[in-house]
Amino acid sequence: MVWNESLISSAKADWVDSICAAPSDAHAKRALQRQADLTKPAGALGVLERLAIDLAGLQRTDRPMALRAPIIIFAGDHGVVAKGVSAYPADVTVQMLHNFARGGAAISVLARELGVPLVVVDAGTLSQHQIQGVMTDKPRCGTRDFSEEAALTSSEVMQAVECGRRALRRATAEGADLVILGEMGIGNTTSAAAMACALTGQRPELVVGNGTGLDEAGQERKVNVIKQALGLHDLARPGVKVDDVLAAVGGLEIAALTGAIIASAQNGVPVLIDGFIVSVAALAAARINPSCRPWMIFSHRSAERGHALVLEELNARPILDLGLRLGEGSGAALALPTLRLACALHNGMATFAEASVSGRIL
Repeated sequence: MVWNESLISSAKADWVDSICAAPSDAHAKRALQRQADLTKPAGALGVLERLAIDLAGLQRTDRPMALRAPIIIFAGDHGVVAKGVSAYPADVTVQMLHNFARGGAAISVLARELGVPLVVVDAGTLSQHQIQGVMTDKPRCGTRDFSEEAALTSSEVMQAVECGRRALRRATAEGADLVILGEMGIGNTTSAAAMACALTGQRPELVVGNGTGLDEAGQERKVNVIKQALGLHDLARPGVKVDDVLAAVGGLEIAALTGAIIASAQNGVPVLIDGFIVSVAALAAARINPSCRPWMIFSHRSAERGHALVLEELNARPILDLGLRLGEGSGAALALPTLRLACALHNGMATFAEASVSGRIL
């Protein structure tokens, strides 16, 4: 389905401001007490204990779970690729959509191994046709070159945000313990880096990485393109709005991710955040609707240079650090077994009383 601008209501997306429910303190406290009663030294399971407690609060249950975890991948193309900011041509985005649909991509393999559904959404690629096995929901085919003009109109941003909400609702209609979000789009590390600079005030030199494998000259070109765009769109001005940043230098898949994150939190479904691009969308979501922040679980710290800065801005503690920079939701998928095991330990271990084991004396 390709959306026409005239189909968007004048009310736009007022839902994005709706407050997300807070995690349940009562369930988190009970989970904390259970961790203290399990047959292990206090704190011996480290981060696994914190994950189980957080999930218990988010899911409002004494038995947190991470079994039902649909993966949604949003794909989009970027006009700025024409400036040589990627080691791969723009054609690769659509080619990878076919690869996702055929089950040959890394995330396809991970989804099969984890036993979770994989949903792929064309939120703005250059494809003019419906791809079998891919949901099409986009206002246009690719963004404009943001080094010369705004990447998107405000209406296109809103349509992409709505795409994210629709995809989230479809994927979780039958229930979900959490949702994994990922992306695909040649040039989207450039868009994400430009957004990160605008939202954090950091200089491009500190944010820009090598993306898909740029050499030193390519990285310098990428830095210069982002500097040009930040100046062109006046994104260093105090109090710049997230909507303006998304329109000026954002991507359709990044806007869709932003919408999906907010919608997931509003629906009471925790989000397992992937790497740099999804984390930038998470930062945008948290700036738009701060009440969605507690619903984010950060899966890993990627090798992309700007990711650490974005994680710091979000005060996020990622689960893994494996030197990944693939995207596709792959880092989040790799973190899912850790969450599952954290829940299994929390739910399945015996307490000192149940096991007739003596507890601490002091």
